[in-house]
Amino acid sequence: MAEEQSIEEILDTIGDQHARRVLAAISREPQSAKELAEECDLSLPTVYRRIELLDEYDLITDRTLVAEDGNHYKVYESNFESTVISLEDEEYKVRIYREENLPDRFSQLWDELNPE
Repeated sequence: MAEEQSIEEILDTIGDQHARRVLAAISREPQSAKELAEECDLSLPTVYRRIELLDEYDLITDRTLVAEDGNHYKVYESNFESTVISLEDEEYKVRIYREENLPDRFSQLWDELNPE
């Protein structure tokens, strides 16, 4: 599924070096904010600000896990497969290709092929 968003918003977000480092790290594997702070050599508040920024543009998702001691924490992961920037009708467009659940994609294709 492709989704178009404002090029300025996306470029501003991925133009931030800390946001890029966080995004690259969670693209490899889901991580908690604490793990991201350690891997990216950033302070925890900086990581949380970048997570908020990436979440604002739906570039990441989170899941809540339970630690052995019973405490809850979130892990973050990338929410897209690729990004394409194109020039269409003298205007730049950013298209985000998101991962999809195969049954959901099949249903969407079926609906598109069989309009009512």
